[in-house]
Amino acid sequence: MRHDLDRTDVAILNLLQENGRMSNADLADAVHLSASATLRRVRRLEEEGVIDRYVMLIDPARIGLATSVFVEISLSSQREKVLDKFEARVVEIPEVMSCHLMAGQADYLLHVVCADVADYERIHRSQIAQLPGVATLRSNFAIRTVPNPTSFVL
Repeated sequence: MRHDLDRTDVAILNLLQENGRMSNADLADAVHLSASATLRRVRRLEEEGVIDRYVMLIDPARIGLATSVFVEISLSSQREKVLDKFEARVVEIPEVMSCHLMAGQADYLLHVVCADVADYERIHRSQIAQLPGVATLRSNFAIRTVPNPTSFVL
């Protein structure tokens, strides 16, 4: 646990991770504080960046994006300019759910969602392979997602 979060902060964060649409009144009841004290805490956690944002999760398979591909990318150079250009372009690809700068063999790891193998081929050819500085690509298709937590254990 972070040293500057008390038990009430942790309880608030855990409850909001489970249900980001929980009303302030219900949240206050759950953590045994007044509504105004709870709201002040939530606002402080937001202002400090502990609460990054509120989102809705969509089941990709239900909207026709049942295939997940993890793409390892090595760049031709580690120069800052090359990294910056790559990162600026990769965020423009809507099928890229996440992009991580890595330590190890690959420079980046991308999580791509798509309809199927043919759809991934389209994305690969028209977008991923065209990213600036790409030297090598290795695509790994997920068979099944086992755990997919959306919250941190605090």
